[in-house]
Amino acid sequence: MSTTQSERLRELLEPLVTSQGLDLEEIAVDSVGRKRVLRVVVDSDSGADLDAIADVSRALSAKLDETDAMGDAAYDLEVGTPGAERLLTEHRHFVRAVDRLVKFQLTEGGELLARILKADEDGLDVEVPGVKGRKATTRRLGFPEIAKARVQVEFSRKDKTDKTDKQNMKEEEEA
Repeated sequence: MSTTQSERLRELLEPLVTSQGLDLEEIAVDSVGRKRVLRVVVDSDSGADLDAIADVSRALSAKLDETDAMGDAAYDLEVGTPGAERLLTEHRHFVRAVDRLVKFQLTEGGELLARILKADEDGLDVEVPGVKGRKATTRRLGFPEIAKARVQVEFSRKDKTDKTDKQNMKEEEEA
């Protein structure tokens, strides 16, 4: 039974990443010129800060040094997080994307841009923004209806917390 290098690396490194309180999202070995690069993507429900990334990077480096998983040739280890416009592929990704704007490609064709309100085992409750002065509408999306989903970057999002904070500041100024 032959397994790929990425699968062998996942088996070796995933328990170590998990012990650090993170999820191993992706492993890729790429050739860049004469060098090889091992890219490891990690995340958690609360996100992964720089200290967590540094800790897991040191642990992975030590583990790789004590095994021959990468062979004798030189390689660079890069450990990071999924990034802002991450592709949502696992249930935990959708849970982590609650309150985020997501572009969905639907299995029956078409696209939908909506904010995830709630994620459960069967699917998502989403809010579709209103167009041309219309109010936003809510909709239920079952996971089988979703072909692909990607988080969208928002630069000028008006959060509910922003409105609450502004209201609280106004009340304090008036007092």
